[in-house]
This record gives sequence, C-alpha cells and structure tokens, in this order.
Amino acid sequence: MRSQDYDRLFLSPPHLGRHELNYVHKAIEDNWVAPAGPNLAGFEADICQAAGVGHCVALSSGTAAIHLGLLLLGVGPGDEVLCPSFTFVATANPIVYCGATPIFVDSEADTWNMCPQRLREALDDRIAQGKKPRALLLVHLYGMPARLPELLALAAEYELPVLEDAAEALGSRLNGQPLGGFGTVGVFSFNGNKILTTSSGGALVTNDAALAGKARFLATQAKDDAPYYQHSELGYNYRLSNILAGIGRGQMELLEERVKRRREIFAWYQEHLAGLSGLRVALAPELPGSRSNRWLTTILLNPAETAATPETVRQHLETRNIESRPLWKPLHLQPLFRAAPMYGGAVCTDLFSRGLCLPSGTAMTDADLRRVAEAVREAL
Repeated sequence: MRSQDYDRLFLSPPHLGRHELNYVHKAIEDNWVAPAGPNLAGFEADICQAAGVGHCVALSSGTAAIHLGLLLLGVGPGDEVLCPSFTFVATANPIVYCGATPIFVDSEADTWNMCPQRLREALDDRIAQGKKPRALLLVHLYGMPARLPELLALAAEYELPVLEDAAEALGSRLNGQPLGGFGTVGVFSFNGNKILTTSSGGALVTNDAALAGKARFLATQAKDDAPYYQHSELGYNYRLSNILAGIGRGQMELLEERVKRRREIFAWYQEHLAGLSGLRVALAPELPGSRSNRWLTTILLNPAETAATPETVRQHLETRNIESRPLWKPLHLQPLFRAAPMYGGAVCTDLFSRGLCLPSGTAMTDADLRRVAEAVREAL
C-alpha cells in the first residue's frame, strides 16, 4: 500500500482536551489578549505547583527561558558554559546569544545525559587553561533524569551555578522531587511537540525571588520604574500571551494523565518489540529513585545483529506514513559549533548513529501502536 493510504502518525503531536477552551474563551471575553492577565498569573502558579518551586516566569519559548537563565547567572561575552553535546540545538544557541562559548561534554550510557567523569575532566582542563567556566547547563534528555547527585556535587565543588534544562522533562522526578527545581534556575518548553503545550511557549523557574523578578524585568523590555519609557538595560520581548497561557492552564490539569499515558506507550513498545533481533527499546531501566515522563520512546539498533540502520527504518516507516526521527545529532558534530571544545564524544556519537525516536503521542490508540510495531518488524 502507498503511504497516502494511511492517516499520518506524527512523532509527538499536540493533544488538546476541552479544558483549554474555557480559559481561552474567558480571556477573549475579558479582552485579556496581551502578554499580561489572569491566565498568565494562573499558569505560572500552576507551574510552580507542578515543579515544586517558588517562582515562575512564563515566556515565549524554552529557548528564551534558557537565554534569560544564562543572563541571570552572569554569562556574558568571553565566558564559557559547560553543556552536553547530545541535545537539541536550542540548549546551546542561547550561550552564543550571550557572546559566550559552549564547552561540550559527552554523555554516559545509562541516561544519555552529561557524564560526570567527562564533566570533571572538562572542568580541570578549562581551569588549567585559565578559563574557569561561568556556569553549568544540564539537560534531562527525552525526559530521563540526569545523574543529578554527581553533577550537582561537581557544580558545588567547583562553585558553578546550574541552569537545568528540563524542556523535555516536565513531570519527571528524582527521589520524588520534580525536575526543573534542582538548579539555580530551571526551564521548561511548551512547544507543540512537548508533553504539554501552549502552541509555543516556555517558562523559567527558580526558588530565588530576586532572580525571578529580574527575569520578569528583562522579559518585558527592561522598562525602568518610571512614568515614561526609560531603559537602562537591554531588554527582550519574551513574555507569553494571556491567550496561550490559557491553553497552558487547561493542559496543566492533565499533566499526570499525560505522563501516565507516555509511560504506558513506552511499556507497550518494550513488550511488543521485545525479541526483535538487533533492536532494543532504549533508555531503560530508570535509575533508582528516578521517574522519566518517557516523552519519546527511542530504539537502538545493533549493527552486529541487523543490517537495518536508523535511516532505513525511518524510510520504511515513511512508506507507511509514520513519522519517526533520528536521535539528536551531537552538537560538536554540527557545522555551527565546529570550533567549540569537546570532551569525549564516543558515547553520544554512537547513540546518534544507532538510534531512532518512535511515535509517542498521548492520543495514540493501540491500533496506532500496532501499526508502528508492524512497520518496525517489516523494516528489520
């Protein structure tokens, strides 16, 4: 059959309910459509409760949140920021916005997140060169908690502030504590492909009231406290609209339900793809004390056991009108960052060469899942 004979199965499409309309309609009826209003304040309160933090500033994107987070940590021209190579480019781009340089660190094989051993190696080498990094930027890839005890201990030892990129990890936890609140500053994304969405949007969270106030100030064009428009600092137009915040309020009511469904989908793939030669459902098991939201289910292929590659599998799924996606291409392999220092690289390069993300949207039915699994079997 031709691909057009099937309805398209997307990788991680938005999943809206009826909750969102109530907040959006109310905003329109009350004429609160600007980047201010009751939905915005309510959405920030909802995020604080879900993330276990004291303060939240809702923003136009997760990228904007990372940018402001770096500025709050004092990152500026000539500085260096430690960052995982195995992540989406939006993690590292804001480092360059600040005029700083990303220092890339390899992953470790269990969580695919930053390797503590490589991090120490990078820190010692940069300091030996007289270039102590300004900050540490952590990522929880595909919703899997990083090795926070080891990484945070290193940050404390070397007196580094931590920016926690939890863009993919809303609803994930470590020892019962939600991710996003472990660093000096944390960020979330509400892009259309995330576990919850506001169409576009993000948030910066912190337990430091002064940092939250500064973020709010910078995000609204850094207008001084004056009866006219006076500006002493460079500001940004980064605030989320009250309309989109209304979508977010409705979505936040569904967080635990959405996490539960993503985890069910991961478990379904684990069970039904078990036994396929040369393939395993990856990022399992979770480390003790951690709970992943299982944002995307991923697979790894073993070239010693199968001639299939991530690209041949992806192309075959396309013939069935099924979207899939390679794992993140490491940033140290990107032309944009070809001059950036890299510590290690073998682990994340190998993961990229062997991995693929499967459709994981929470609206998927069992029939949808069976269709994906059958296509994967055919490809192998």
